[in-house]
Amino acid sequence: MTSALPHPPVREQPKLLMALFRNPQPVLDRLRTEYGPVVGLGFGPAKMAIVGGPEEVRSLFTRPVEDFRWNHKFNALAVVVGSESMITSDGDDWARRRASVQSAFSRRRLNGWIPMIVEQADAAIDAVPAEGTHEIDLYRMGRSAILEIVVRAFFGESMTDNATRFGELMQRPQDYLELPAWKQLPHPFPIGKRGRVKADRRTFDDLVRHAIVSVRTNPSDDPADVLEVLVNDDSVSEREILDQVNTLVGAGFDTTAASLAWMLWCCGLAPDIWGALRAEADDVLGERGRDLDVADHHTLSRLEVAGRVVRETLRLHPAGVVSPREAARDIEVGGHTITKGTLVLWSAHLCGRDPGVWNDPLHFDPDRFLDMTEDQRAASDAAWVPFGGGRRNCIGFALAQMELTLLIARLAQRLDVTPPATGKPGPVGMVVNRPRGGVPFQVTRRI
Repeated sequence: MTSALPHPPVREQPKLLMALFRNPQPVLDRLRTEYGPVVGLGFGPAKMAIVGGPEEVRSLFTRPVEDFRWNHKFNALAVVVGSESMITSDGDDWARRRASVQSAFSRRRLNGWIPMIVEQADAAIDAVPAEGTHEIDLYRMGRSAILEIVVRAFFGESMTDNATRFGELMQRPQDYLELPAWKQLPHPFPIGKRGRVKADRRTFDDLVRHAIVSVRTNPSDDPADVLEVLVNDDSVSEREILDQVNTLVGAGFDTTAASLAWMLWCCGLAPDIWGALRAEADDVLGERGRDLDVADHHTLSRLEVAGRVVRETLRLHPAGVVSPREAARDIEVGGHTITKGTLVLWSAHLCGRDPGVWNDPLHFDPDRFLDMTEDQRAASDAAWVPFGGGRRNCIGFALAQMELTLLIARLAQRLDVTPPATGKPGPVGMVVNRPRGGVPFQVTRRI
């Protein structure tokens, strides 16, 4: 027998809701402690269920996708990525749109990008003056490098010249999605922040349309060019192409850049970990200028310290604090009934900090993944969900992990970094969780 969701007193809920959409982590932590792994919040058309227990979150992932809707009334992403993006679609449309770009994430293609990723890391590092120490926001530096990587990986040379402009056009949408929910209320007027986001999206689309014309006029027959693959797919409309390109660029670099920023903070405050990353990179990647064309998945598997650093960072600081979906029918989760129409917010943040799974969960310790028992490993795998799970998991998770592994290895190898005395900052953003104020480190080039 199931029961209704536990929830805070009605008189406290308006304040909790406002705090949740302004600074979500403390509210999520409090609700988990006081009410358990599944908590009700809100009322009427704005009712929601926060699911934060690892077992309960995994149960959501095993349910049929038809139990949920992603193109719902509270979907803030649609104004940015479009209503025909795969991440704002449901049913057959979602399956068809995801399939249209699935080939871009094959393991063979991913391995082929390794030399390019290291090359882009080196290009970003080479922009640091060779002499002296300089204060540099490594978040901005990493964001630019990752944007270049994403555009080159997905679209080859057809849109490389647009990478910088894409980044500029993505900035206001990012700022908009970080606003409190009540400042993102839909309206049809071309004014305010929402109006400017729509204008930037129109400019973005015009750049892609120009690239589409170029592809049709002078096809390269490059199977690695996702734009060309989409253009030649008769089942995909131009509107869908535009939304897919925006999704791949935006989601592909913004979340990864935020994760890299957290990783730099965590490792910059732990000189022993930075040193271990450097020693490993010296051994695996070798000196700058070494021919990395033969690099493959074995290169990544040898970057064991970097791989654990990535895993630990994403456990502690997942790019998405909560991820929403709407219940399309009444469902049972953790012994409680979540009724149809409820906005279900599952939280990778809470799963990654669950004290029942993680020893000393707030401590950054990449070595926690060493020497686990079989039961411990199974529990940690179930609670480590920064990319979601089930059929709707993040399509770009393997690329993101590969980028982060190679980037942190190369940065540690070639840079000496000193964080400010203020220490690690708090988080900002609910859709994309990044450190407030960036990563303003004192930086010296090593090689």
